Amino acid sequence: MAQTLNPTSLKAFEVVAGRAAAYLDACDSDSRRARLDPEQYQQCAGLLQHIFSLFEARQNFPGLLAQSAAAREIAEAVRIGRLLQTSCLVYYPQVAAVLGRAAAVKSR
Repeated sequence: MAQTLNPTSLKAFEVVAGRAAAYLDACDSDSRRARLDPEQYQQCAGLLQHIFSLFEARQNFPGLLAQSAAAREIAEAVRIGRLLQTSCLVYYPQVAAVLGRAAAVKSR
C-alpha cells in the first residue's frame, strides 16, 4: 500500500527516482551522452518500480512524472499491476491462491 513520509525523506526518494528516470530517459532517447549499460538500465527501472510501489507516484512525485516519460510509463505499469492484483483477489480467489503458492516456491 502507499505510504507517506516526512517531506525531507520524500524529497530524498524523489531525488533518487529523478536520477534513475533521467538515465532511463537518456538511454531511451538514444542520446550520445548516455552510455547504455543494460544492467544499470534494469537496476534504474527496478528502483523506480520499487519506489512507485511504495509511494503513490501521482500524489508524491508529480513534477517527476511531468518531466520524465520513463517515470510516467513505470508509474502506469505499477498502477495497472495494482488493479490486476486487486481484481485477481476479488474475482478469482483460487487463481490468486495458486499464484501465491507459485511465488512462494519461486522465492525459495
